[in-house]
Amino acid sequence: MGDGVGGVHLVKLGDFQQPLYAAQPPGDPHHLFVVEQTGRIQVLRDGRPLPRPFLDLSSQVSCCGEQGLLSVAFAPDYAKSGRFYVYYTDHADDVRIVEYKRSSDPLVADPSSQRLILRVPHPFTNHNGGLVLFGPDGMLYIGIGDGGGQGDPNRNGQNLSTLLGKLLRIDPTPSGKKPYTVPPDNPFVGKPGARPEIYSYGLRNPWRFAFDSRTEALSIGDVGQVDWEEVDMVPRGDGRGANFGWSAYEGFARFNEDQQAPSAVPPVFVYSHDSGCSITGGYVVRDKSLPTLYGRYLYGDYCAGQLHSFPARPDRKATDDQSLGVEVPSLSSFGTDDAGHIYATSLEGPVYELVAGER
Repeated sequence: MGDGVGGVHLVKLGDFQQPLYAAQPPGDPHHLFVVEQTGRIQVLRDGRPLPRPFLDLSSQVSCCGEQGLLSVAFAPDYAKSGRFYVYYTDHADDVRIVEYKRSSDPLVADPSSQRLILRVPHPFTNHNGGLVLFGPDGMLYIGIGDGGGQGDPNRNGQNLSTLLGKLLRIDPTPSGKKPYTVPPDNPFVGKPGARPEIYSYGLRNPWRFAFDSRTEALSIGDVGQVDWEEVDMVPRGDGRGANFGWSAYEGFARFNEDQQAPSAVPPVFVYSHDSGCSITGGYVVRDKSLPTLYGRYLYGDYCAGQLHSFPARPDRKATDDQSLGVEVPSLSSFGTDDAGHIYATSLEGPVYELVAGER
């Protein structure tokens, strides 16, 4: 376990238009794909930006603020199938999850291949969530915000009849006339009044979440409301049916008194708005070339910029939160590749790789 102190610097890989995410197709060590909020996915080849975008959805995406093209996920069998999934807000302000395929040119997508997987009506323009991610079980996980407005006005966080304020789990393979399949082992399958796509609930705005590549523990950086930002972290499989408390709770504190969440899973870590404004959830670092961070949960804050970490111990209140001594202004996201290398994106334009050693 690293001590979280120093030993890391940033290497800038390029400048982009409001980058929000970075991802790599499985089995492709040479290309990193950068998601721009305004609607394009750009390609880095061996650390150098290519002139042509992989996909341009600028005409279909509503931007900006908390809206835009928010993430991309490549199918586990991408090398064979060419399937990938994007998460964006459309011009009706709704969340869309859409499947595409690459073209005969592996560095260019086929825009005509689009297939709508899921559309979630969204009452406000904020709290859109934003991440699609294939889990270690091969299922597609989707982090949806509570619908926006202040204080969960529609009380979506604890309402199992809506997809808002939830972590969803689906198989994007069509089932009959449906564009996706609900896994039969999802926790609310067959429960009257509950949406079967739901995996976890009680979330406000799970902007970024991740699975530990070694232990498969689930971590969620859930953006707070008035006072507290939080990190939820549970062991492998314990996210199934978990209630993370919003909007009965914000962090450890009671929030909406008319909401009850007696079985709520408490966060492992919180920090107040004296220290930041919006958590940018990260990863449990498993890159052995970053020994000071190994085994620690790396995160940051959009306003504060300083990168921090604490030992990743699911279901245990975090201790030893340390500043890394590295800053990313307007930190919008982290990303990783097949080798476990960690990337950070700044909404101001740069995309960085975290590299061992002091600058």
